[in-house]
Amino acid sequence: MQPGQMNYDRGITVFSPDGRLFQVEYAREAVKKGTTTIGLKYKDGVVLIVDKRVSSRLIEPKSIEKIYNIDKYIGCATSGLVADARVLVDEARKAAQVHKVTYNENITVEALVKKICDLKQNYTLYGGGRPFGTALLMAGVDDLGCHLFETDPSGALIAYKAGSIGSGRPVVMDMFEKEYKDDMTYEEAMLLGLKALSSAIEEKLDPASVECSVVEPGKPFRRLTDSEIGELIGKLGDTKPAE
Repeated sequence: MQPGQMNYDRGITVFSPDGRLFQVEYAREAVKKGTTTIGLKYKDGVVLIVDKRVSSRLIEPKSIEKIYNIDKYIGCATSGLVADARVLVDEARKAAQVHKVTYNENITVEALVKKICDLKQNYTLYGGGRPFGTALLMAGVDDLGCHLFETDPSGALIAYKAGSIGSGRPVVMDMFEKEYKDDMTYEEAMLLGLKALSSAIEEKLDPASVECSVVEPGKPFRRLTDSEIGELIGKLGDTKPAE
């Protein structure tokens, strides 16, 4: 970077001459280095799948949490800086509870996502802070149907039929472009997601290193057990790394 650009690089409140906010772009890079996170809508709901491989055999796998419940019918999966994600999850939970107490109804998924994105965007406007170095895939159901949203460190949000964040995103999205279909069954969506994750990490899947969740209309957001994940991985057959 040239010396003249350093002022734009250091200040979140200053645009570069070509209209860029470097700190936001660096936050996006933090997300790109995060674990591969996948979300898919299917005919009757939404699934989330996350790679949670541990870096040391001394780590307790159950202590690594990548999928969070927000309220009864909404959950999210994260990629990027874990501490930043935890703060956003706490804010999302508070927003959902405040809405419930105030209006005696569950908040809609889109309204909740917009509240979180408003918070993210605030951290791109003022000095003394930095953008959140995390992205969220938020899945949920409400009276308007099933939803899957991706949030960006800039505060932008996009609704997806099938999406991914993290280091394996290019591989996953390429597979989804070719193989995703509308009105997939739950099992078809899970198998496609697990297949894409296996290709992204270039390893055979292990139930202990994969975290999955599902939400359907009228049913609470829940995590799959290791046995359920193992059964689905078994249906993939002998999963081979992508060449």
